[in-house]
Amino acid sequence: MTTVWVPADAAAVSVGADEVADALVAAGATVRRNGSRGMLWAEPLVEVETDGGRIGYANVTPEGAAGVLDGHGDCLGVVDDHEWLAGQRRVSFARVGVIDPQDVEGFEAQGGWAGLRRALTMSPADVVEEVTASGLRGRGGAGFPAGVKWKTVLGAEADTKYVACNFDEGDSGTFADRMVVEGDPFTLIEGMVIAAYAVGASEGYVYVRSEYPHAITALRRAIETAYTHGFLGRDILGSGHHVDIHVRVGAGAYICGEESSMLESLEGRRGEVRAKPPIPALKGLFGQPTAVNNVLTLCAVPMILADGGRAYADLGVGRSRGTQVFQLAGNVARGGIVELPMGVTLGELVEGYGGGTRTGRPVRAVQVGGPLGAYVPPDRFDVQMGYEELAEIEAMLGHGGVVVFDDTVDMARMARFAFEFCAVESCGKCTPCRIGAVRGKETLDHVIAGRDVERNLELVDDLCNTMTKGSLCAMGGLTPMPVQSAIRHWPEDFDRSHQEQEGVPS
Repeated sequence: MTTVWVPADAAAVSVGADEVADALVAAGATVRRNGSRGMLWAEPLVEVETDGGRIGYANVTPEGAAGVLDGHGDCLGVVDDHEWLAGQRRVSFARVGVIDPQDVEGFEAQGGWAGLRRALTMSPADVVEEVTASGLRGRGGAGFPAGVKWKTVLGAEADTKYVACNFDEGDSGTFADRMVVEGDPFTLIEGMVIAAYAVGASEGYVYVRSEYPHAITALRRAIETAYTHGFLGRDILGSGHHVDIHVRVGAGAYICGEESSMLESLEGRRGEVRAKPPIPALKGLFGQPTAVNNVLTLCAVPMILADGGRAYADLGVGRSRGTQVFQLAGNVARGGIVELPMGVTLGELVEGYGGGTRTGRPVRAVQVGGPLGAYVPPDRFDVQMGYEELAEIEAMLGHGGVVVFDDTVDMARMARFAFEFCAVESCGKCTPCRIGAVRGKETLDHVIAGRDVERNLELVDDLCNTMTKGSLCAMGGLTPMPVQSAIRHWPEDFDRSHQEQEGVPS
């Protein structure tokens, strides 16, 4: 009987993967479910096991499902050899799409738990040193060195410490956290156990938004399995170390992606930014020292411990070491996951892996780093994707989101959207963010309507400076970045004197 793999990833399911799986079962195939390979443009992507490797068929429909068993359909050849995957350097996503997410033996056969097993033979301080040597920086957006954070928590005096995983992936155009947890949840568990061992914590919390029901289910099942097999709970692998992991589901507020707001929500309060100091590493969850890391940061840790920090540090550019999971979205021909060493250029991602726009029109702008990231024009596509490299062109890496727009985009309206987004999502604690975003949206409405454009753009600039310098967290502090980048690179879109005005309040 032929064995086929059909993704159970939410993106694949949304375009009919479950129906395709049912059709393949009816046709007599043995169906196994995996995560998505990240080739979202090819979903549902069915892989047929052969002696020569797993042969992929793109965009399979229920009606055409039986045909792939006879070699009919849009054949991509051996999936591992496809140019989309073969050129990547997958670390955090190494097993995503390859294994059954709930198969703990399959996970271990593909190198799983090797990092944890090695970590447990080392002292906590040596584990921290290994992560420090890797150069790993927070993949949630801040880019703070993970080893420095862990060392601070390890050195803090407290009876109880915590590890908190930020899985409140709220940036538009990003989906890497969701996909890695749906496709390989044991990697996150392994990373959290290593982190807990390194900093002296016995409890870990995963804070996940309610909009990710597939990921929540996959993670909870994997946690139960990990307890059963001795990778969680008391005396992990005979080490005497004890770790429990809890899943907490948030309501989906964007601000809860900010670490102190997430901690407030975990403690049962409204998600609202805390003033710093104290930093969470010294006074975090329930007032105790807490290592807060993003999903992708923790998912890089098992490889670092398995292969050594130096192997990870050998990848990358400048002070940006290791790999980054880029997420191609928006008006792009081939959207999906691309994991590569830091330093790849934006042009290689958009024109190479992405294949340009889905509409076939010229690319006009790319927003890098989520809704608070800068818009980058094509004449800057030679920029290398690294923290400092992007900062040099007044942009940021963020969570690795890359959203593409063609030449029909109105950049004045995109700038207005940034203010509108902040006005809706602000927690309201600080005045620059709460009031600045509302006034910014109103002022750009005047610009778009062609009213006193020069004076109102000066006012927008003043508002941006106030928000950047006076906001309590990155929410208000970064909202000006997309606004100012749009004004800087596409000034003609803000000169509305001779343009037709539609849909703007008078």
